[in-house]
Amino acid sequence: MPERRGWVALLGERLQRERYDYSVANASISGETTAGGLARIAGVLERHKPDVVILALGANDGLRGLPVAAMKKNLATMIARSQQAGARVLLVGLRLPPNYGEGYTQAFEHAFGELAKSHRSALLPDLLSGFGEKLELFQADRIHPTEAAQALVLKNVWKPLAPLLRK
Repeated sequence: MPERRGWVALLGERLQRERYDYSVANASISGETTAGGLARIAGVLERHKPDVVILALGANDGLRGLPVAAMKKNLATMIARSQQAGARVLLVGLRLPPNYGEGYTQAFEHAFGELAKSHRSALLPDLLSGFGEKLELFQADRIHPTEAAQALVLKNVWKPLAPLLRK
C-alpha cells in the first residue's frame, strides 16, 4: 500500500482540513520492535521536536513472543522521554491472536493500559477495535489492515488524539 494512503497520511490530511497547526512526521519502521524504537527515540525527538507523540509500538514484540516486561520497560522509557521533551503522548495498544496463550495475550494487552495510567498518557487500547474480526479488511497475512481499513484505523486514533490537540 502506498504510504500516502495509510492512516498516518490520512491523519495529516485531516489535521490540515480541520485547520490544526500540526505537521505529521512518520518515524515508524516496518517490523520494528520496542527495542528498536527505544534506540531511535532520542534522535526522533531531537529532530522533530513534537508537541504530540503517537506511540504505536509493541505489535512486533508480541508477534515474536518477546517478554512483555521488556516491552513495557521500553515503552515506559519512550513515554517518559517524550514527555520530558514536552510532548503529550498517545499510547496505542492492540490485541494479539489467541495462539500465544491466554497468559501472554492478557499480559500483553494489559501492559498498554498500565503504562498509560502510570505515565498519565492518553490511551487507545486497541488500534483495530470495531473491525479487527473482519478478515476482508486485512491483507493475506491477517495482521496488516488493507487500504480500505485505513480510515477506520484513523477513526480509532482520532478519538483519543483529538483532546491532545490545540488549534
